[in-house]
Order: sequence, then C-alpha cells, then structure tokens
Amino acid sequence: MSDLETFAEKVRVWFSENLPPRVDGRPAGRRPSPSELTEARDVQCRLFEAGLAGLSWPAEFGGQGLTTDHERVFRDEAERFAVPDFGALRTTTYDVCGPVMLLHASEEFNRRHIPRILRGEELWCQFFSEPSAGSDLAAARTRADRSGADWELTGSKIWSTMADAAEFGMCLARTRWDVPKHEGLTWFGVATDSPGLTIQPLRQVVGGSDFCQELFDAVSVPDAERIGPVDGGWRVARSLLAFERSTGRAPVTQSGEAGLAGDLVALARRLDRHNDPWVQQQIGRVQAIDYLQGQLGHRVAQLAASGRAEAAAAASYAKLASGMGAAERATIALLVAGGDATMWEAGDPQGASTATSFVGSVAAGVAGGTNEMQRNAIAERILGLPREPSYDRDMPFSEVLLGAPEWRDRSR
Repeated sequence: MSDLETFAEKVRVWFSENLPPRVDGRPAGRRPSPSELTEARDVQCRLFEAGLAGLSWPAEFGGQGLTTDHERVFRDEAERFAVPDFGALRTTTYDVCGPVMLLHASEEFNRRHIPRILRGEELWCQFFSEPSAGSDLAAARTRADRSGADWELTGSKIWSTMADAAEFGMCLARTRWDVPKHEGLTWFGVATDSPGLTIQPLRQVVGGSDFCQELFDAVSVPDAERIGPVDGGWRVARSLLAFERSTGRAPVTQSGEAGLAGDLVALARRLDRHNDPWVQQQIGRVQAIDYLQGQLGHRVAQLAASGRAEAAAAASYAKLASGMGAAERATIALLVAGGDATMWEAGDPQGASTATSFVGSVAAGVAGGTNEMQRNAIAERILGLPREPSYDRDMPFSEVLLGAPEWRDRSR
C-alpha cells in the first residue's frame, strides 16, 4: 500500500469514527450561525490533535509537513463528511492568509499565530478593499504611522467578508506617501477587538450581512504583528492575489449522488424534475464547470505554493473562471427551477435559494478583482500584450492624490 493510500485509509477511518456524513447538499461557503462556528472550531481542534490539520504546512509551526497530494486526498475523503464549516472564513483563513503568512511573516509571528489557526482558535478575514480605491489594491489610503515601537492605523476598509466573526484581519496600509503607490505599502495582522477599530456589517441585496466595513481610528498595532518588510507590501500582495484568485474551486456539495453537482441534483429532486433529460444535461454541464474550475484552481494553488513568479498572473485564469462559472451556474439553476425560482411557500428554507444565488452570483465577477481586471492581467502579464496607459504608475502617491481632481476634469 502506497503512502497516499495509507494516509487515505487513516483519514477515512477518523472521519467515520468522529464525524457524521454530509447529507444536506448545501454548498460550502454559506454563513454558519454562531453555534455552528463554535462547533466547527471544536472539530477543527480535534482534527489538529489527530494530526489532520495543516497537512502541507511546515511541521515547525504545527503543520504536518506533507504534500499537496495529501491535501487533495484529504479533500476527496472530506466530501462525504460534515467537516468544519467556517463559511467564507475557511477560505480567507486557510487558503489565503495562512499561506501568505508562511511565505512572508517572521518566524516569531508564525509560531504565535499558525498553531492557533490550525486549532481553529483564530479565524482571519481580509482588510483589503477601500471605499476610495475600488479594485486598485495598490491605491490603498489607510495609513500606518510609527508610534514608538508600534504603528497607528487610520482609515477605512470595506467588503471584508465575515469580519465580525473573525479574530484577526490581514490589513494593507500605506507607510510611505512620497514613492509610487506600489512601493509604500505594508501588511499587518490586526486583532478585530482592537480599541479604535469599528466593524459595521453591511446589509446585502440577497439578505444577510456577510460583508463588513471597518473604521480605523488610530488603531495601535505592535510591530511584531507586521507581515513582511516595511514598504515591501506589494511583493506580499502579489503572493496574496495568487492564493486568493486560485481559491475558485467548485463548491463541496453532496446529495447521495457521488460525483454529481449535489446542489442541482437536490434542486431537481425537490421539484421532481430529476428524470427530465434536459435537466440531466444541465446537471452534467454544471458538473463539468465544477470539475474544470476545481482542477484549474488546484493547478494554480500548486504554482502559488511553489513561489513561482508567474503564479499571481496565472491565478487570474482561476479567478476569471470562477467569476464566469458562478454566473453560468446560477443561470442554469434558475432555468432548471423555472417559475419555482420566483415563487415559494412562506417558511420554505430552500425556496428562495435559487433566486438569491442568481442575484448574488454577480459578486463572483467583482470580488477579489473584476473579470475585466483578470482579462487585463492575462493579456498583459501572460500573453505579453501592451499595457494599458497608466499616468500614476511612477508618480509619488501623494502627488497622485493632489492631482486627482485635475485628471477627473480632463477625462470629462
């Protein structure tokens, strides 16, 4: 028996003895309730104690030091069980922030945070986007000023998923203003209960409040919580974007139909349309989307983990596939449901899901960088096409801000 087969058997036995099977067919990523988060933290801690957390993360920080193939085996086995559900915080914590820390944070930082992450004691959100910066991550205006041995952060962030349920946020701030915008950035780990930090949930069109806005009012952050070098944040950001854009894997769902798009199977069965040949074709089409998206995400994740320079650009393929695939998937579900997607019985917990998923699918082509930005990155960084004109690329960022009104007037 090979090493991977032995490992798969170990995972299978532990799951069968410790976790109930996954039976509800719901996609991963929905927002868990506070009690569900508490339960997920407990299960994550038990996974850690069983040697099944952080499989490919370094052993010196609490991981297992195994390979990405072990991670793949774990995910394959996990599809049949109710593994810890942290909602979107699973992606931000374990697929983005954690890997970035391992690449760029100090040994002291990683020894302090990584074991707590692997035990489920720390969930991390992302303090990236800003109201004034749009999709231009390098145009961040939240400032970090030295205050003795610490830093003071002042500004605002927005679209931070589940920030109100996280213990820490990975925050991009500007530490120099007299250099071009890509050269004066620094990353920090900020505790969400820090004095001066206000987190405001935002009500969404589909209901719920998954996104938040944050206001930083002279928030004190120790220099020990810095991630990467001062003013060297854009290199960290490139790694981060590679990880973030490669997380567009297919949702893990299960409906008793191994290998099929479980949420659509469940929808078709609920509406008694699962024997319709056209509906079966659509389910097959969605399964192809899920599979290809998952394989592409896996490939880009391998590139990101290898530290190869082209990973950030290649990740745009996965992000674009995710943004386009989510919209196509939601449209197919709407067609399968037909009129039942627009009318449902009061109190039916599944009734509104198809319609709200369709409305919410637009976000997949915006969050983390729009589809248009991904196409630009592919064209310029991979295909070698000419770059779009950019007047502010080599200009000190302070001058960019001073000249912004004039540039707006010229564009009219």
